[in-house]
Amino acid sequence: MVPVDDLDRIMAVMITAFPPDYGEAWNRRQVGDALLIGRTRYGLIGADGGEHPEDAETTAGFFLSRSIFDEEELLLFAVAPQYRRRGLGDSLLTRFIAQARAAGMARLFLEMREGNPAGNLYSKHGFQPIGIRPGYYRSTSGERIAAISQELRL
Repeated sequence: MVPVDDLDRIMAVMITAFPPDYGEAWNRRQVGDALLIGRTRYGLIGADGGEHPEDAETTAGFFLSRSIFDEEELLLFAVAPQYRRRGLGDSLLTRFIAQARAAGMARLFLEMREGNPAGNLYSKHGFQPIGIRPGYYRSTSGERIAAISQELRL
């Protein structure tokens, strides 16, 4: 079970990192429930780049993933806006991939909203588009936006 203070750290980033226009952010219960499932893991990164931020205010980002057999899906990946463009997302994604590789994962997956700027980071790390879900996301204005499924073979 995830320590309550780590759940607080994840939620502090969540409320600032995901634009409310697309409904991508999860609520506290969704995150907590996901972490109760076996083979789900998370990672944190502090504003200083360390893996163990002191508190919610110094937590810059997180990832949440789940695996089955030799495949892992990156469910959530976020860096708080005030900590972006410092290489923290790159460091966090590098760590996620390294840990997956060390755990024997053969393939990693993620889905992202079409036009999400994080796509550049995912591409830099070798993720390749493998499919599109038309109209998967709906903005608060009613606009339908595709989800891009991506894969990284390890």
